[in-house]
Amino acid sequence: MSTVYTNIAELVTNDPTVGDGSPLGLLTDAALVVDDGEVRWVGTRDDAPAADAEVDLGGAAVIPGFVDSHAHLVFAGDRAAEFAARMAGLPYDGGGIATTVAATRAATDAQLSANVARLSAELRRAGVTTFETKSGYGLRIPDEARSLRIAGEFTSETTFLGAHVVPAEFRDDRDGYVRSVAGKMLAECRPHARWIDVFCERGAFDVDETRTILTAGTAAGLTPRLHAGQLGPGEGIRLGVELGAASVDHCTFATDADIEALAAASDTTVATLLPGAEFSTRAPYPDGRRFLDAGATVALATDCNPGSSYTTSMSFCIAIAVRDMEFTPAEALWSATAGGAAALRRPDVGTLAPGRRAHFAVLDAPSYLHLAYRPGVPLIADVIAG
Repeated sequence: MSTVYTNIAELVTNDPTVGDGSPLGLLTDAALVVDDGEVRWVGTRDDAPAADAEVDLGGAAVIPGFVDSHAHLVFAGDRAAEFAARMAGLPYDGGGIATTVAATRAATDAQLSANVARLSAELRRAGVTTFETKSGYGLRIPDEARSLRIAGEFTSETTFLGAHVVPAEFRDDRDGYVRSVAGKMLAECRPHARWIDVFCERGAFDVDETRTILTAGTAAGLTPRLHAGQLGPGEGIRLGVELGAASVDHCTFATDADIEALAAASDTTVATLLPGAEFSTRAPYPDGRRFLDAGATVALATDCNPGSSYTTSMSFCIAIAVRDMEFTPAEALWSATAGGAAALRRPDVGTLAPGRRAHFAVLDAPSYLHLAYRPGVPLIADVIAG
């Protein structure tokens, strides 16, 4: 059954061929026709075709559903005490992950599934219609495999992150753990994952180890993505570009050479910035202008995890990007929708155009500008994900 959503004060399509011709493809006094879960038509209200049903949105703004391309939802416990200690002046160095690993290993499947259900429901209420999530808190073959099986109950965008940190039992045998991740663990996790990821940082995995793991994952049919440049500069960002990663995430300490590489690979590799992590660790925010002005494709994502970014609010990330990372409101919204879709190589979402999925959020506001203009206010009035 077709439905026309009408009386839309401002419709963000992310289709530059319509509306104002900007990257947001902005239409005013607009309408949107949906049929069988797909967008069939967009345009001005006066030109809207007839449909089987009509929904009057009362002058609200409509945006594509947020696409959260980086999250860690399969875990048990929390690290609120660690957050409080960090706010008192203790730096984040990645060591806290072991706390969550212990809790996750001890949890039942039902407990882990309930936590993913809770967080995915939060994401939906916050306007997220597509999300990725990773393993990475099991770090043993059976625990990594079950994390991905559970994740797959909630999203098709599942990422094998056995290379999050080296677990305590392999502290004296790093090479053995890398072999396990690139061998038996990968073989067990491959059926449940689309992506493979590595935390390529000091205290986690170096560039050579990262290359070994991602190359093995690619040979097994997974597509690489990468954590890099969060804790300091290094070679990880350029390695991600070299290996054709769909996204290199964090990029907090990206060098000029890193950004040049990302810009040159803008059709292949997205720079995904995660402002929740900087907020929660008091790290410096990356300057989004450096990436945008260089021509890199940029996404924003929540990095929802219990240790360094325990948020499911993409609106919060947009507000930070505008206030502290030199994004315009339009650039931040595009990065949180179409940018996230690019990071997941999902042309069917992130844009409201004929043939795309009818995934959108109705705002309790007349314009998308309010997402940054009114930070902290719950402006998602309704979410449609046909």
